[in-house]
Amino acid sequence: MRILALDAALARCAAAVVVDGVLLASRRAGADTAGRGQAALLPGMAEAVLAEAGIAATDLDLVAVTVGPGSFTGIRAGLALAHGIALAADIPVVGVTIGEALAEALPRLGARVLWSAVDSRRGRVFLERAIGAAEATIEAVALEALPDPGRPVAVAGDGAIEVASWLAARGANVMLSDARQPQIRQVALAAAKRWRGELPPRPPLPVYVDPPEAKLPAGGLRPAPESP
Repeated sequence: MRILALDAALARCAAAVVVDGVLLASRRAGADTAGRGQAALLPGMAEAVLAEAGIAATDLDLVAVTVGPGSFTGIRAGLALAHGIALAADIPVVGVTIGEALAEALPRLGARVLWSAVDSRRGRVFLERAIGAAEATIEAVALEALPDPGRPVAVAGDGAIEVASWLAARGANVMLSDARQPQIRQVALAAAKRWRGELPPRPPLPVYVDPPEAKLPAGGLRPAPESP
């Protein structure tokens, strides 16, 4: 299966071509561009990895893209590009969550369940639980209000250190994993699983946990200009 994978949900953006699970070409934004300009960077990165892999967009089987949780702007940039490429090439778009991609880095957790914690920069995390199951949940949770896992848990994501510390202080059986951000190949692997039906269906739409910060003016929008 030939997959173009795109990720702009968190601090860095990345693109890759993965064929039958093998990474053929990849690009990732440098630290100096982290968290800025995904919309401008990602198209060029996608073009570069396709050229390096020697694969035309029309020869792809699907486009994989992270749908969140994470940066509002980054999620929209990744999804817009994914849908544009897929529409032009007449191929499907498959969305995966950050937790689903991180789970590909931690395949052998034994009896532990995986929690994915994305830092929301407001003293909270976007917490993804029951990853890969039909009852999976994603919610914004304050660190002091973290739920009791009720069983051994492993924590991944860029907010994992804080979450593991709070859980451990409350006596939970918690393992801090070293998976902080999903690797772009893991995005492709999770998308392939969804395409094969090994993950529950999820539309390739953005996962927004918080409401948008932009609000309409109190007096409403100005009326459209009248035609001459």
